[in-house]
Amino acid sequence: MAYASISSAFVGRSGELEALAGGLRRAFGGEPQGVLVGGEAGVGKTRLLQEFLAAAEEAGAVTALGNCLEVGAEGLPYAPLVAAMRQLHRVLGVELERAAEGYEEQLSGLLPELGGAGPTPGDEYGRARFFECTAKLFERLAGDRTVVLAIEDLHWSDRSTRELLAYLIRTLHRCRVVLVATYRSDDLHRQHPLRPYLAELERLRAVQRLELPRFARAEVEQQLAGLLDTAALDRSLVGWIYDRSEGNAFFVEELAHSYQDVGKVGLSSSLRDILLVRVEALPDRAQQVVTVAAGAGSSVEHGLLAAVLGLPEDDLFEALRTAVGAHVLVPEADGDSYRFRHALMREAVLDDLLPVERSWINRRYATALESDPGLVPADQRAGRLASYWYHAQDPARALPAALEAGRQARRGNAFAEQLLMLERALELWEQVPDEVLRDLQCYDCADEAYPRRSQAGVDSDRLRLVDVLADATVAASRSGDPDLSVRFARTASHVIDDTAEPECAAWFWLQRARAAHFHSQTGEEESKQARRLVEGRPPSAVQADVLSRISATGVLTGASQEHIAIGEHAVRIAREVGARAVELHTLNTVGMLRVRVGEIEEGLTLLREVCMQSRGIDDPYLQTRAYVNLSSQYELLGRSEEAVEAAREGLAIARRYGLIPTYAALMLNNLADSLLALGRLHEAEDAVTSMLEYATGTAWSDDLFLLHAELALLRGDLAGAAEYLAGISNDDVPDRQMQKTLPWSDLTVRVATRSGRFAEARAELLSAIGDGLPPSFDDFAWSLLVHGATAEADSRGLPDADVGRAEVLELIRREAKRLSRAVPLYEGRAHMLDAELARAEGRNTPEVWVRAVEALRPTGRPYPLAEALFGAAVAHTAAGAREEAGRLLREAEEQARKRGDTELLREVTALAERARLPLDLSPFAEAPAVSTDAPDPSAALGLTARERDVLRLLTLGRTNRQIAEELFISPKTASVHVSNILAKLEVGNRGEAAATAHRMRLFPHDDRPPSR
Repeated sequence: MAYASISSAFVGRSGELEALAGGLRRAFGGEPQGVLVGGEAGVGKTRLLQEFLAAAEEAGAVTALGNCLEVGAEGLPYAPLVAAMRQLHRVLGVELERAAEGYEEQLSGLLPELGGAGPTPGDEYGRARFFECTAKLFERLAGDRTVVLAIEDLHWSDRSTRELLAYLIRTLHRCRVVLVATYRSDDLHRQHPLRPYLAELERLRAVQRLELPRFARAEVEQQLAGLLDTAALDRSLVGWIYDRSEGNAFFVEELAHSYQDVGKVGLSSSLRDILLVRVEALPDRAQQVVTVAAGAGSSVEHGLLAAVLGLPEDDLFEALRTAVGAHVLVPEADGDSYRFRHALMREAVLDDLLPVERSWINRRYATALESDPGLVPADQRAGRLASYWYHAQDPARALPAALEAGRQARRGNAFAEQLLMLERALELWEQVPDEVLRDLQCYDCADEAYPRRSQAGVDSDRLRLVDVLADATVAASRSGDPDLSVRFARTASHVIDDTAEPECAAWFWLQRARAAHFHSQTGEEESKQARRLVEGRPPSAVQADVLSRISATGVLTGASQEHIAIGEHAVRIAREVGARAVELHTLNTVGMLRVRVGEIEEGLTLLREVCMQSRGIDDPYLQTRAYVNLSSQYELLGRSEEAVEAAREGLAIARRYGLIPTYAALMLNNLADSLLALGRLHEAEDAVTSMLEYATGTAWSDDLFLLHAELALLRGDLAGAAEYLAGISNDDVPDRQMQKTLPWSDLTVRVATRSGRFAEARAELLSAIGDGLPPSFDDFAWSLLVHGATAEADSRGLPDADVGRAEVLELIRREAKRLSRAVPLYEGRAHMLDAELARAEGRNTPEVWVRAVEALRPTGRPYPLAEALFGAAVAHTAAGAREEAGRLLREAEEQARKRGDTELLREVTALAERARLPLDLSPFAEAPAVSTDAPDPSAALGLTARERDVLRLLTLGRTNRQIAEELFISPKTASVHVSNILAKLEVGNRGEAAATAHRMRLFPHDDRPPSR
């Protein structure tokens, strides 16, 4: 991976750049402008200024830049202006000298090259004349050109420079000048001379002041993409660098450089030195306060800091006032706590400590907090204490504190924070004396089915290592890390005796089965292992949960009455042992199974009841799962509006409980699918964008890629769609879920068909069908079969594709007979399939297409209604029913436009032009010429007669040489014709051209072009 020290892309700042551009436009109109650009060190002021100066030069302005000097500024008056004037002289040369005529003596201090003798020493009016002459110089220079004078680092400027700039801003009139100055806002302490200076200038009408904020996460990601020269950024790396840099552009660059050098994000020595400069400049007492404050965390309460330091109150206030004045510490909004101006500065201070110093500071904080718990907010107390004892390197106190903090985090549904505490507890477990471990009390696991101590036949009060592993397994799963959950479960398997504690062992196998689901696998093998352990055992929550999980595999592999029976058995056991959450989880599964086997209303009613009843149980996983599954079943049945409503409710629950990483990705995926089906493209794109944050690099990446592929296909970007599909891991997974593989196969067939790669489309269809499509995936199966038949119809007449077509069509018919037609969506697709099969066999069936349209209208979805309407329009056109064809085509255009289907819109327009069918019936629309003759497709597409002949042969699979031989032209001429055809059809290759010709029925009767 390459690395650039500065990002190649200019990131963000569009508003600020537009403000500067606005000032430039006003200056071009003869209004002088002043712009003051502030921001903390490293926020990107210099880069913004560079971009603006480049744009100004491109617009025809003359630019000059001067930098204020940090060292010796007061002894070098006008230093930045001298540098800027020399730049102007190099650019303008004699023109600048001509503008300075008569003022050489006064201006020689700015530009010695003018050759003046210099101002008279001690002349009390010399300064005023110098200012006036400088203003006249700029008025002359900017009389017929725009001049941009930029000064960097105004916070280091000398007084004379500031006064001259202020004079120019006030006195320049009716000339084309822009004065831009940047400054560090974090360097402006209370006594800094620039503070009143800026306030005074800001009151002037021609002056605007801009303050650059730090970058947002998305902007940091763009900057990193440029720095690391890759679009495939690791999302965790982006998050890590964003959190540590807090959006400061310079810190992002330094952290990226450190990552590139050593493979991890850390402070480089140069960055650490820069950060410590301010701290080391503080008095000793203030440095002591800052050092101790760094050990507290991201912020520290005044009372806690005072308790740890033990300083006299006046000394503490003085030290804090100094640290705040130096912009090292910043008072929080609550007025009772402090934080570092930048998190990296705190990190640099901590890195500068000896290990024993850091340990001592944390011990002081832990001791102070134990003595007076009221020093910090109650909701932070457990976590802060656990952190202090951990960093104090006291395992005996850190372990109980970490466990308590984990329990507190779980109560607040902060599963990521709970997981962190549990990982620390596991790390410390072996370091803690036995007497401390014996005193640890057992507590309820987050999962209701986890076996109680009485069932395991062991001490019910003492906390064991396996109990902590169980809690960690659940926390990892709920925080969106299924792989870590599996690792904890496997570790537990080495600790548990299967014979002595079969329920406990089965519970961990069950968690591994659940984790498999996050990788789009069924987890059947893991579920079987769990079932083996609990068979023949007394009823228990874990036994019910195991049976519930086995029942749920039917949703993933193909629902049956047997799966429903297993689920209902699990419900009875759960009720017997009082496992309410397990009962509702299982009822949710049974509801889905009933929908899948055709008991639609019964299943939906059960799903809705579970959603309502789950609100009475403090189980966020149950609540989110209930809404995920309700929304997905609605969508599979073609009830997309209800699916959107359910998905939005579930998303709100996921956010409320902090289950964003895992369940938000699921819910956003469902939401985007339904919005796409409804034609609400912009909302769907927003959902996909939101999903990026949670799904990239996770088990949900495949769903994200599939959505991106669908959006690319709608835009007509076939190459992009194929690239996204290639990124989905659809092979070499033995028990991959059919709800994942069938949509992938369907979209692969659609992309291949539109690209003219009919052999690939057929191969994917046959691969997906295999030995037969599984039951209960009717929506996916209907779509796949329809598009497979479309590929066969579009390729009719191609010699290579004709071979074996009859067998493929028969296979499609056989599979279709097994599918349900119970809802309008399925009925509509069934009619579409019949129409496409007829087209593939050379038969035109407009009445079948109409039946498809009428069946699909009640769904309220533009997809697949738009495709059915277009098919009906084509069929009616071929049958000579022009009026009905025009009506259907106009409705097809409306639905395709609503869906955002660029490719279908192109086909609609081409058919309208070819068949002389009006798409616009408004009184102002130009009526197309009506002819009794058959329409000439070449006129619609701009093809010449010869190009039409070449295209007909191209659709028959001829090579350029074969085309040349049949048309008695040279191969080179044939190649030129093919290139022209591709351009006129707006396609990328011969296959796409052939596919377009077939879809548009350009050659419905002739098999070969006439010989010349």
